[in-house]
Parts: sequence; C-alpha cells; structure tokens
Amino acid sequence: MADPEAMEPSAPRATAGASWYKARGGRTVRRAPAGPAAPGTHKVNATDAPILIVPYVWIGDFVRVHSVVRLLHARAPERPVDMLASPLCAPLVDYMPGVRRAVIAELPRGRLGLARHLRLARELKAAHYAQAIVMSRKWKAALAPWLAGIPRRTGFVGELRFGLINDLRLGERRLPRMIERMIALALPEGATVPRDVPPPALAVPREEVARWRARRGLEGDARPIVALCPGAVGEGKAWPPGHYASLARDLTRQGASVWVLGGPNETAIAGGIRDVAGGGARDLTGKDLREAILALAAADLAVTNDSGLMHVSAALGTPTVAIFGPTSPWHWKPLNPLAAILEPPGEAALRERARIHGNAAVRHRRTADVTVEAVRSAVWEIAARGR
Repeated sequence: MADPEAMEPSAPRATAGASWYKARGGRTVRRAPAGPAAPGTHKVNATDAPILIVPYVWIGDFVRVHSVVRLLHARAPERPVDMLASPLCAPLVDYMPGVRRAVIAELPRGRLGLARHLRLARELKAAHYAQAIVMSRKWKAALAPWLAGIPRRTGFVGELRFGLINDLRLGERRLPRMIERMIALALPEGATVPRDVPPPALAVPREEVARWRARRGLEGDARPIVALCPGAVGEGKAWPPGHYASLARDLTRQGASVWVLGGPNETAIAGGIRDVAGGGARDLTGKDLREAILALAAADLAVTNDSGLMHVSAALGTPTVAIFGPTSPWHWKPLNPLAAILEPPGEAALRERARIHGNAAVRHRRTADVTVEAVRSAVWEIAARGR
C-alpha cells in the first residue's frame, strides 16, 4: 500500500501554483492570497512576522511537523505560522491548532516544474513571509522560498543548497531522529534540542465526527470500533493482508466492529478482509485523507503498520497498536504514546543495536513474524482498559 499517497484531497486542487485553504467541518474555503505588505512591515525577528513551514511530503512526516508548530507558538504566541501542503496532506491542517492556513501547491515529482515553482513563489511573495523553515533536504524544496525572496530561509545543507538556504544549519547527522532535526531548524542556531518536545496534537470536533458517521451510515453502532490500517510505504513494512483478515475475523466474532482504512491501493486488501471477516468489517478506503482522519477520530482503537496513519491515529489520541518489522521503532515511532509496539521475536540486544544503527540493524526482520494472536491479545487488553 502506498501511504495513502493515492488519496485525493477534499480540498480543491490548486491550478495556478497555490491556493489558500482553511476549512472546518469538511467545508472548503478558497481565499485570495494576502495582499503585499508594506515594505518593512514584517521584520525577520518581529514577534508578528509570519513563518512558512515547508514540510516533508509524506503523511506521517507532515503530522510530525505539528510539534514544530507547537514549539514556535510556545516561543512566540503572536507569530502566525502557515504550512505548505500538497493536496493530499491539506486536510490535516484543518485539525492542527496553531496553523493559520495551508498554502496548497501541487508540485511535480521527478522533474523541476519551474513554471509551477514560479507561480508558487508569487503567492509566497504576496504573503510577505519573514522566514521559511525548509524541513526537506531536497534542492527543489528550497526553490520557491528563494524565488519569493523570503528574507530568512532556514534549513540543512541537504543537496548543496548554498544560496537557496541562507540560514544554513550544520550537524544534521548528529541528530539521529527526524523529529530532532525538525525541532533544531525551529530553534536559534546552536540551541540544544529540548527533551520535552511537544507531541503533535490533532483536534477533530466531535460534531464533525458525528456528522461524518451519519453521512456514512455508521451511527448507532455500540460495538467497540477497531480501525485496521493495512498500508505502508517501504518494502517489508506492511503486515501481511492475510494476517489482517484473520485478525478482523477474530475481532468481529468477539463482538467488535472493524473498519478498514487506507487509500485506493488498500481497496483490494479491504475486499479480501471483508471476504474473510464477513459483514462485521466495513471497507472505508478511498481517495480522501479526511475520511481516514475522521474514522480514526471515531474509532476506539487502531491497528497499523509503521505508516502515515499510525502517526495520524496517535496524534488524535486514539489507542494505537503499531506493528514494526524492518524499521527501528526508536527512530520512527510517533512522539505521541502508542498503546503497544509489536515487533518480531528477537533478542533485546538487537533492539538496542537498532537505537544506534537504525534500520540497518533490523532490516532483515519480517512483519509476518508478528503473530495474529499477539496482535489480537494486545487489542483486547487495550480495549479492556478503555480509551
């Protein structure tokens, strides 16, 4: 499964480089770009100078960036923070307190797409940002902020981005986890990354969840709801579909309602799960990430791979059972607490080596070696504790 990268957004696709987007309750609002500020209105260090965050494109990494938003607001509460977002990830911004708005830009992959970058740069220039924090190491990620003339462009050297990044940070490789690198870019140069980094905190209004359930015909089900998220980006990271199907069958027999979530690449998997589990399993896969967000907000518990929806679920506060195989949980788990991390059987020393060497120490592990019984036991143990 792709990390539902094939999903389509509920926000409109940007046709001219970028569009402003801040919607609530599934309602989309299109706004004209802010008018150019008067010269000198926003100085780089002014408390009200707006910041643009240029995040990673993957769903999980996009969620992680909310930690940066929370840190920036703790340091300067009056300073507006916007995020550049793909059409896929834009719905997440609706549920990120502290983000003023998303700038939606559908930039091409695998080629430069200079015309689109120029259109985006004009939008950014009109908003008069004082700083762009460029999380991605990619050369192209820094191009539009540079073309827009944003005064401070903060980032790591990455792909030799001298000039494109003028607040250049070193020491990236001394920070082993991605979240530490993100936080370092949000702090003054040379500052120590704090131990108590605020975790992402997605907030979905209960009324919106209730409307969504009514629209999908899911209201009135008093059974415990277990969301299964069988997708993952990266070889070997997905628990086998047959394991998910067996788990769904067991859960429905024991009185749970099972919802299968993901993008179009997971629709066939969901069909297979329904064939095994019967009418107690619902296929809620589709093209819109908002649907998965709302389903996870409504669920009592989620079972995921090391994937974007793992981060969404954890950031919503939904108890999450995460299955890891060829990746290191210490490096890639969310900052939010997980209800359970399940790994293939192995010696504790191997896990400790993974903290030092990362995925290289565990890339031989198979998620298939995490048994259905182990996941089922974890689910019922967590369900017994309550949400």
